[in-house]
Amino acid sequence: MSRERAGWVLPVSIVLALLLGLVPLPAPIMALRPYWLGLAVAYWVLEEPEKAGLGFAFFVGLIADLVFGNLLGEQALRLVIMAFILQRFRARLRFFPLSQQSLAIGALLVNDRIVTTVLHFALGEPLLPPTAWAAPAIGMLLWPPMFLLFDTLRLKAWRHR
Repeated sequence: MSRERAGWVLPVSIVLALLLGLVPLPAPIMALRPYWLGLAVAYWVLEEPEKAGLGFAFFVGLIADLVFGNLLGEQALRLVIMAFILQRFRARLRFFPLSQQSLAIGALLVNDRIVTTVLHFALGEPLLPPTAWAAPAIGMLLWPPMFLLFDTLRLKAWRHR
């Protein structure tokens, strides 16, 4: 596999995360939807910092704002904040066991909910329902299988270069 073809994993994972964010869910569980895009961006910021940084997070966030019909810049800001924190602690987080990484990702997802709540409150937008605060726990539980899947695909593509 050539170097150029090995780069398919990153864009496909971002598109898949966007699509998972668009999947219609029943109203009672809509607020429990994990922040798929945040999880995907977190993986890439941790594992491929030369490809995924603050600019990457901002660009992906703007695309997500357009795709989801959010306030333009909301997800971009959220993802940039997440990417900044991840970059700051990347050296430590990468070498945590997956269980501890999950806790750190859970804390980042709670921080994301706080940022979202503050933004919505400041702009007079409707606040998140109380059940939305359970979504970070779901994202935290999804981190290990998602990390292992992305790592397997990325390293398999890398080995075939």
